[in-house]
Amino acid sequence: MAEAHQAVAFQFTVTPDGIDLHLCHEALRQVYLSGLHSWKKRFIRFKNGIMTGVYPGSPAGFMVVVVSYMSYNQYKQLDPSLGLIAKLGQHIPISQSIVGGVLVGTGLWVTIIMIMRNVLKCLLSWHGWMQARHGSVSWSTHVWMILVKIFSGRKPMLYSFQNSLPRLPVPSIKDTCRRYLESVRPLMDDEQYERMKGLTEDFKKNLGPRLQWYLKLKSWWASNYVSDWWEEYIYLRGRAPIMVNSNYYAMDFLYVFPTSNQAARAGNTIHAIMLYRRKLDRAQIKPIYLLANKVPLCSAQWERMFNTTRIPGLETDTGRHVNESKHIAVYHKGRFFKVWMFYDGRLLLPREIEQQMQRILADESEPLPGEERLAALTAGDRTPWAKARETYFSRGKNKQSLDAIEKAAFFVTLDDTEQGYDAKNPVKSLDRYAKSVLHGKCYDRWFDKSFNMIIFKNGTMGLNAEHSWADAPIIGHLWEHVLSMDPKLGYTEDDHCNGDPHPNLPGPQRLQWDIPAECQETIESSLTVARTLADDVDCHIFPFTEFGKGLIKKCRTSPDAFIQIALQLAHYRDKGKFCLTYEASMTRLFREGRTETVRSCTMEACAFVRSMIRDETREERLRLLKLAAEKHQNMYRLAMTGQGIDRHLFCLYVVSKYLGEDSPFLKEVLSEPWRLSTSQTPMQQLELFDLVRHPEYASSGGGFGPVADDGYGVSYIIVGENLINLHISSKYSSPETDSHRFGANIRQAMLDMLDLFQLNNKAK
Repeated sequence: MAEAHQAVAFQFTVTPDGIDLHLCHEALRQVYLSGLHSWKKRFIRFKNGIMTGVYPGSPAGFMVVVVSYMSYNQYKQLDPSLGLIAKLGQHIPISQSIVGGVLVGTGLWVTIIMIMRNVLKCLLSWHGWMQARHGSVSWSTHVWMILVKIFSGRKPMLYSFQNSLPRLPVPSIKDTCRRYLESVRPLMDDEQYERMKGLTEDFKKNLGPRLQWYLKLKSWWASNYVSDWWEEYIYLRGRAPIMVNSNYYAMDFLYVFPTSNQAARAGNTIHAIMLYRRKLDRAQIKPIYLLANKVPLCSAQWERMFNTTRIPGLETDTGRHVNESKHIAVYHKGRFFKVWMFYDGRLLLPREIEQQMQRILADESEPLPGEERLAALTAGDRTPWAKARETYFSRGKNKQSLDAIEKAAFFVTLDDTEQGYDAKNPVKSLDRYAKSVLHGKCYDRWFDKSFNMIIFKNGTMGLNAEHSWADAPIIGHLWEHVLSMDPKLGYTEDDHCNGDPHPNLPGPQRLQWDIPAECQETIESSLTVARTLADDVDCHIFPFTEFGKGLIKKCRTSPDAFIQIALQLAHYRDKGKFCLTYEASMTRLFREGRTETVRSCTMEACAFVRSMIRDETREERLRLLKLAAEKHQNMYRLAMTGQGIDRHLFCLYVVSKYLGEDSPFLKEVLSEPWRLSTSQTPMQQLELFDLVRHPEYASSGGGFGPVADDGYGVSYIIVGENLINLHISSKYSSPETDSHRFGANIRQAMLDMLDLFQLNNKAK
């Protein structure tokens, strides 16, 4: 192969006259440029590490402090070293005033940094600003915002605030138990509730305080008392397939089809992703804020976005991250390829990446035995995959090829199916599209990679992400960047990326495998498990276009609370009962924070739902709706500020297992199924999209599989002022669920709730 020859920097032969050495100057040049690129990258990381480590200090601040101190010291003739510098000067020829000034000035500068950092940490521990009504800011919040701005420094980078974020607080046992009982009251009859109340009281008085002591000890020692256990026990220790059960997806523009050229779409998309990675490596991505760019959020999850793979183990998986990767792995029609992203010491341009993708599409070679369905190992149960990896992929060419995939920046699938929104058949086309991005054929995605970029035959694209390394808003930030870059990079009139192909660019490298028959049997077994799971998923995606957040806000109601209450009404109409409901909230106001649960099925929400079923007056229904929305917002605030109950109860359970203590209360709490699991996909970079002038560039959002066998998974994205996209999943095997029926109930519930406000306004 041509690329193999160009990769050889030198050749030599032994002759009677000696060694005949043949150098390949082009290969040596590429080695030099590659090394130069690596050293530049290391220097940038080192510099950014220093800048982040001293933030909110800066080199300019250091010079100001040192020079000011030295000037003052020269004027006052002080010796802060108490003669130590003078004694050193007797043995070492140094300038006492300069050395002493620099040392003491540096100490003063570091002291100022530590004071500013701790003051900022104290300021960020105050969450009173959340209590204000939307659009109104109290005088105390104004003063607080000014102080935060003063102590936040200038020009922060992505990780600048990490050392200034407060630690996640541990709620009291009393508060957690009280809120837990409040959350389950609408789901239990009197007898069940009294029994659970007794278990709770026993736990609160006996075992609970002991477990709490260990948890507080961990919170003082660790950066976050939840996140490491959450990643390990919720994600990495699970032995069931991560496909559908854990991984989630994101979809393309809803109404826009930039190009039908698969290779060209891949070229622009992959280039945009690599540009994002470059900004991430250089810490040029701006920190994420709340409250008008005043309150920073934790950025720790960005660290493992690229060059990361989940490695299967017999009892627990592990996450493997490499600092640098210069290639991607590509799958097409049963073959795996390694594609370098750099040449001539620079990132490949979109047209050059398109050139590489076109070479893969044009390659007519057949898959090697066992290669086509190899990725099914990542879609099935984890233990067989761990055993197969150790037995068949720990040496030789199989290990080299597996390393190429696992150490790739990310994974790309050039899918041979056509997906996307079809105006002639909108329901089936979107449902089919979602299932393809969620699980595909079960063997054409590498589900262990941090994320898979999927480019379909007709140019539509999607993304599948592994969940253990980060939560959806992190990958959503990348996805917004990719979608916004596509119109900017553009295409030529004949549907190619802008620019010219490279005349000397080495082609993709075909990965080689030697997969024995025993391993192929394991692959087929994993594929059977994965297909059974995938075929059972009932996906339904529908754009709700009747109204959006603009009209909801005019009703003086939180859009998220409005949708969550609509889900409660829809679920009751769908199943005739209430259920334990999970809404994901974030705790990134704290260092290394991830998520917390908002238990959306509250007493207030249930009271409103019952009023809609019974013959109540419009005024009474509206009153109950407002109470339910206010309660939901308060629950959301508690979750965001570290006062949620589920992560606390989870950690108490982990401590009890370490201590060998059995708690009937915790065992029952942790075994309760979430039959309605919900999540909002927030739009974080609104400045990238002008949906007023270009509403066609609306994102489809993303979703996830059902959490319970007899439950629903619901994800929604509020797009602009007039569109809400909903993604619903359930299982065909459950006689209680039907995603399309539930979707119809959600639509009707939202319309009925809006009617309450509109009729009330007309009455006024």
